[in-house]
Amino acid sequence: MTEQISDPSLKSALVVVAHADDAEYGCSGTVAQLIRKGWEVTYVLCTDGSKGSDDLEMTQQKLSAIRHAEQIAAAKILGLKTVEFLNYPNSLLEPSLDLRKDIARMIRKHKPDVMIYNSPTRDLSNSGYIGHPDHMAAAEAALSAVYSTARDRLTYPDLLEEEYEPHKVAEVWVMHGGEVAKHVVELEEQDLVKSISALKAHFSQVSQEVGDRMREWKIRSGKPHGVGPAETYKLFKLD
Repeated sequence: MTEQISDPSLKSALVVVAHADDAEYGCSGTVAQLIRKGWEVTYVLCTDGSKGSDDLEMTQQKLSAIRHAEQIAAAKILGLKTVEFLNYPNSLLEPSLDLRKDIARMIRKHKPDVMIYNSPTRDLSNSGYIGHPDHMAAAEAALSAVYSTARDRLTYPDLLEEEYEPHKVAEVWVMHGGEVAKHVVELEEQDLVKSISALKAHFSQVSQEVGDRMREWKIRSGKPHGVGPAETYKLFKLD
């Protein structure tokens, strides 16, 4: 049994990912749909985007600036108003206490109803992709920030001094979800088009032919659930 977005009390989401373009690959169709329905959605990027180029003339500083700009452009296409950059070194991310605290600060600042991020575990069922360690580190830190750092008044009392009051997230959506995915967001054509356009805004990382591959991937994601193009999640409803 699959579930669509149905709870009318949910109105905001915080998407925590490691890199610029991670959200565009994983949940940007959902983000486009949520914003179209009046949700407030904010991105938090954990790394500085300073890796991921084969150009021998490229520097870390230049690439970081390029990827920041690309992410801002992609966010505008989707309708986001805010992108937060934590700027940890790309490809060296760990689920550290510092990262957990910084994500908890973002949760307390933006007070989302829903958190969205990648899986904290490596998926060995896929024979063509083994997963980026930064993705898992960001997701593990985010899960730990949701429970219980962001909601616990006595954890990091200095956050209270910064006027970031504790906040309880209502739901967590882990992208893709694999065989346990039951939360299915079926994408209308306008959502899929925006999702593909946002991904293409990451010029330094993707070819402009990525759109056809993205569309086919979303169609495949929806088929097992009897729907059209979709993004799927493992859903946690928190007390």
